[in-house]
Formats: sequence, structure tokens, C-alpha cells
Amino acid sequence: MATSGTTAFNLDLSDILEEAHELCGLKMSSGYDYKTARRGLDLLFLEWQNKGLNLFSVETGTQTLTQGTFSYDLSSNVLEIIEAFIRTDSGDTTKQSDQTLRRISVSEYSHIANKLSQGKPSLFHLDKGHANSTIKLWSSPDGEATYTLVYYYIKKIEDTGTLASNTAAIPTRYLPCLTYGLAYNIACKNNEALAKVPMIQQRYNELWNEVADADRERASVRFVPFNSYT
Repeated sequence: MATSGTTAFNLDLSDILEEAHELCGLKMSSGYDYKTARRGLDLLFLEWQNKGLNLFSVETGTQTLTQGTFSYDLSSNVLEIIEAFIRTDSGDTTKQSDQTLRRISVSEYSHIANKLSQGKPSLFHLDKGHANSTIKLWSSPDGEATYTLVYYYIKKIEDTGTLASNTAAIPTRYLPCLTYGLAYNIACKNNEALAKVPMIQQRYNELWNEVADADRERASVRFVPFNSYT
């Protein structure tokens, strides 16, 4: 039996919008249908970002630290920091070493008496702003060594854009969930499709649970008690 021999299936923006409308029993008949569906898709991406950790959106960032500078603005595409550590003497094969930073709350950070004291950073606080986030370190980096902040972060999902030929900035395994999620948004706004809302919502939730479970970290987790007296 002959097969295609390819694994490159994908949907562009027009295909996604058309598929979502068909799931609702509708057809796109105007430019406004396209515009409102595209807006619904961008809103869906924002919803996904609020759902938590998606491994496909995890990336690594670095920031060279300057003596006496404790606050650093992050790129506008940084949604959340998962892990952060200080790399000393980056690139030196004999001296490079990493030390994990402990994340603290705004309350803990505000209670640090001298935020300007210098040393090797051991704590960080993430200040989530409107346009971009800022990471604040304690201690403020000293000049005893070369420090680099390395962090794993959740990257914001790219907007759909305006070109119908664009593809969604997600793995193709998310497409079934994406089309049902968009179909749900469309059906909620269209009287002709309201009867389909419960079915579409149920299937959307099922698909999200399936892909979220498949896209989770598989490594073993080991919990170690934290000794606050050291």
C-alpha cells in the first residue's frame, strides 16, 4: 500500500478560519467574517498563554550583568520566567559554573533593607509590567567575576498577522484543538450556531486536555527540603 512519505501537513490562516466556520455549520461570506474570526484567533492565543506552561513556547534567554546594576528589562515577548540562574565566567571551560536563583515575591523583595548591596546574585523578583517585564536581582552584581543571567522563559505566541497565507506559530499537533477553540468563539457570537456551542465546547476541552497532557515535561521530579537556616 502506497503512502505519501511526508509529514508536513499544516493549515494556513484561511484554512483554519474556514475549518472553524464549518464546524459551526457556517461559511465565511464577507470580509467582516474573516476579520472577526482572525480577532477571535488572537484572543484564543492569549487564553492559551493564561492556561500555563506550553513546552513548545519555552526558550532560553541571556543577559550580561553589569556591576551595580540590579534591574534589567526583558524582551516584550517574555511572558513568564520558569527558571533562572547565574553563570559565572561564561565560556571558560575550566571556570564556568551555574548557580540557581531563588524566585521571591514582591513582598519579600520589598522587605530587603539594602537592595543596592553588591555580591553574587542569589535571588530574583519578576516585575510584570504592561509592555514588558523587569527582573530584579539581589544582591546587585559585584565586580569579583563575570556574571551572566541565564533564564528559561515562556514566549508569547505570535499574533496571526493579516496575510491569509500565514500559519499559526504553534506545533501542528495543536491544530485540532485550535480549530475547535476558534469554532467555539465563533459559535458564541452567531445565533445560527448557538445550538452547537455545548458540543463544540466539550470537544474543545477534550482536545485541550489531550494535547496539554502530551506536551508536558516527562522528566522525573525530585523534591528537596529547603533549609532556611543556612
